[in-house]
Amino acid sequence: MKNLFARFANDESGATAIEYGMIAGLISVVIVATLVTIGTDLGAVFTNVSTELKKAVPAS
Repeated sequence: MKNLFARFANDESGATAIEYGMIAGLISVVIVATLVTIGTDLGAVFTNVSTELKKAVPAS
């Protein structure tokens, strides 16, 4: 098992850890921006639904 980790650590083929980190960071930024946009729009939809339900159901 130790030999497997040593070979993995010494393997320089493919993308490096820095490149993986940059990709993960970019994906995180895109996800956060998307959630902020969707969250704002979704909040407006729920507010509209709540308002319409209050109009339709009289207070008891």
